[in-house]
Amino acid sequence: MTSGPEPVGTLEVALAHAEKLLLSQPGLAAEQAREILGAVPNHPAATLLLAMARRRSNDVADALRILEPLAASQPRWAATQRELGLALGDAGRGEEAVVALRTAVRLQPTMADAWRALGDHLYAMGDTAGADQAYANHIRNSTRDPRLMEPALALAEGRIAVAEPLLRSHLQQFPTDVAAIRMLAEIASRIGRYSDAENLLTRCLELAPGFKAARHNYAVVLHRNNKPVEALAQIDQLLAADPRSPSFRNLKATVLARVGEYDEAIRLYDQLLREYALQAKVWLSYGHALKTAGRQDASIAAYRKSIELEPRLGEAYWSLANLKTFRFTETDVAAMRAQLERSDLTQEDRFHFHFALGKAAEDARDYADSFHHYAEGNRLRKEVVPYDSGTVTENVRRSRALFTPGFFAARHGVGCTAPDPIFVVGLPRSGSTLVEQILSSHSAIEGTMELPDVVGIVKELSGRSRRSEVSKYPEVLESLEPGALRELGERYLQQTRVQRKTGAPCFVDKLPNNWAHVGLIHLMLPNAKIIDTRRHPLSCCFSGFKQHFARGQNFSYSLEDIGRYYADYVTLMAHFDVVLPGRVHRVIYEHMVDDSEGEVRRLLDYCGLPFEDACLRFYENDRAVRTASSEQVRQPIFRDAMDHWRHYEPWLDPLTAALGPVLDAYPAAPPLP
Repeated sequence: MTSGPEPVGTLEVALAHAEKLLLSQPGLAAEQAREILGAVPNHPAATLLLAMARRRSNDVADALRILEPLAASQPRWAATQRELGLALGDAGRGEEAVVALRTAVRLQPTMADAWRALGDHLYAMGDTAGADQAYANHIRNSTRDPRLMEPALALAEGRIAVAEPLLRSHLQQFPTDVAAIRMLAEIASRIGRYSDAENLLTRCLELAPGFKAARHNYAVVLHRNNKPVEALAQIDQLLAADPRSPSFRNLKATVLARVGEYDEAIRLYDQLLREYALQAKVWLSYGHALKTAGRQDASIAAYRKSIELEPRLGEAYWSLANLKTFRFTETDVAAMRAQLERSDLTQEDRFHFHFALGKAAEDARDYADSFHHYAEGNRLRKEVVPYDSGTVTENVRRSRALFTPGFFAARHGVGCTAPDPIFVVGLPRSGSTLVEQILSSHSAIEGTMELPDVVGIVKELSGRSRRSEVSKYPEVLESLEPGALRELGERYLQQTRVQRKTGAPCFVDKLPNNWAHVGLIHLMLPNAKIIDTRRHPLSCCFSGFKQHFARGQNFSYSLEDIGRYYADYVTLMAHFDVVLPGRVHRVIYEHMVDDSEGEVRRLLDYCGLPFEDACLRFYENDRAVRTASSEQVRQPIFRDAMDHWRHYEPWLDPLTAALGPVLDAYPAAPPLP
């Protein structure tokens, strides 16, 4: 700790002694500081030391009483700004803390702990990019080993290709260097190699269990790697040591929402908003949790607050549009159009505004303007989202080549025999959420929404560490022993258990994209039910085109891509109809609309369950719904949307061409090639 004038003699010794007492005996440090101030009133270093001691004694109010005038009188003293930021954070004044911490690192860029604290606050505020940069600067400035200086600098500057080989070379010589292991894990996480990051951080914590920053990284990686139970265990351990940490609480709220614990997630967001009341992105996250929990009025208010705080935040407007039942005012439309005129608008905000304006124009029945905005939003989104339609077509070809009647006959009776899961597959916007809502209204079935666990198993089976590598899936299934297939099914059930909140014997996994993995599902869970929801190709595909999906549906940003994707899906499902006859139950959306009771009865018969009238009154079910149809499925079935695509027919030629014979054959599939 330093100040302007350097103390000398006994004063210097007294200050040094008090500073040593801070961590272990803050009360004695405070007494020492007061003795110094009795001899030298208003001494800056002693005053700061007293404030630090009071904060460490959990008297934050007294610390701030000391710090605020000290910071005002010493505006260029980085140490005071840092301590002020830490105390403001402890007091729940998060936004003020960020100002002080930014000042501290501006005055002294090498102040590592200030960077870390700033990263924590930025993470809690929803600024993940800013937090990542702050954490990288923390790593860089906390690195004292000269051999790690270069990779630390490269990491802070985002030069991953430079940092990674340097770190690997270093770890070959010093395999237990936990700082280097954490840095390499950070690189793996940034490029999406979460399993690698998880393994590295596991090793890091084995070597240094008290390494709090690594444990935080570990919790984040576990969450991103679809291990919410494990992530929560790490977060709770972190919170036990630091219950006030805003980043730990924000992360816990995010993970809780992921596993359906919305009441607790909302409570944490309420808490965070008392500390970050002016942060638009915190209000946005709060709105998402409220929406999923079915509290629509409260979610609208949260989204409105987000817009009030940051009018450029396009995602807040799209979140309102994505409620589907919400209608924009003329004032809203004018505000969105004005934002699109800004030259400083980010591409992400811009495409969100276009999708929202597409919905506003659609509601106003100005279909030409609506299509213009939907097309522009998709064009901008496609520029930043990688997608190769040929890869999906090739994967369908490989699956058809592998999954033959003989292949399944040779593996009859393998897998985990539990009948619990009901998989609902198809395309997004095909009626899958409606079917899930109908099923989850039955007393024997629990709805658990879109679960990523099958996709996670596929990713592991692929053997890929990089996107550019050729996947070993599905051919790798040919070499798996019966015991391995059973273990995959058991693992799936174990991983999804956290999503099950009731005692219902069955649960719904409604991830549409699982249509590509019907073969795997059958092998590892032969008694699971598989339901294919299908909607008219033009209706389904265009509905997907005008929907901005947060993740996982990269095919949806082009009419050509989405049409080809639909055709590939129909081809593979027709193949399974041949090689696994009767295994998949198909629900045609239009048939469900025309004969709801008959279709529901057939659906429940397939599931081996008795008919319950509640399934026809699915709109009375107040369960959490996380998809784009969340508000629509809280209403009775209506026919109005079935032919809505016809309003856009003049612009759908690329989609029609991509669908080819699939369009004419619907609801059947064209003959297999």
